[in-house]
Amino acid sequence: MDVTAYIGAAAALCSTASFAPQAWKIIKTRDTASISAKTYVLTVAGFLLWMSYGWLREDWALVLPNAICFLLAGFILVMTRLPQRQKEAVADSLDPDR
Repeated sequence: MDVTAYIGAAAALCSTASFAPQAWKIIKTRDTASISAKTYVLTVAGFLLWMSYGWLREDWALVLPNAICFLLAGFILVMTRLPQRQKEAVADSLDPDR
């Protein structure tokens, strides 16, 4: 693998991992009050477009990380829009030990 591939892999790993702490924090605290839904609408749309672009180019290095980011950012977006009772039910199903 050349240096370009390593940089791309590192970028994909960082982008993908960047949403996991926020998603986990939401699951643990059930709090989304400080999260901008408008920002996440744009973020989710961006990941969908990048994923589609990669799919059309048959470039799985674009498709896979953007699909994971799409799912994580989409989860965060959905959680910001849910009423508190439903948010807690989702979080309880993902973290039953709380």
